[in-house]
Amino acid sequence: MKQMNLIFIFILWLGCSAIALAQTDGQTERRSVGKELDLWVFKTEQELIPAADAMPEEKYGFAPSIGKFDGVRTFAEQIKHLAAANYILASAVLGEKPPHGEHAESAPDSLKSKAEIMEYLKGSFAYLHRAAAAINEENEAETIKLMDNRTRPGLIVDALLHSFNHYGQIAEYLRMNGLVPPASR
Repeated sequence: MKQMNLIFIFILWLGCSAIALAQTDGQTERRSVGKELDLWVFKTEQELIPAADAMPEEKYGFAPSIGKFDGVRTFAEQIKHLAAANYILASAVLGEKPPHGEHAESAPDSLKSKAEIMEYLKGSFAYLHRAAAAINEENEAETIKLMDNRTRPGLIVDALLHSFNHYGQIAEYLRMNGLVPPASR
């Protein structure tokens, strides 16, 4: 698992290089770090939204309850936690307060139904897109004191890695309920 994370980080680092080039109509175009990160936000979103949606609403309260798994987050709590972290990290990139009062990677308690949680998750990715788009040459190397002096691109990478960490748990919860994750179909 650590090796996979290192490989992912290395690939993401390569892709986020300010010198990243894309071919468009035979012309070479410079792709900014913000645009490259936004592409990765899109790719992450395309995996997570369908996976979160694949669980039927009546199973959103599912959590493994065998031995060492007692007390882990429910499926709904996994999704809410992931989305809350997205909001928190994106808000730091944007220099804003988390839009729903998120703190300690916790989502608002008012989110109960699958529809509410799915909208919250989708909104968190829209907010990450906005944050990635706000990264430019002037601010990409600045550090954010409230976030342990991390850079804006670093915070987006944190959100992506955190999302895929929870994607693994989401996929396992789906399989425990006899469902194949959409990306594996």
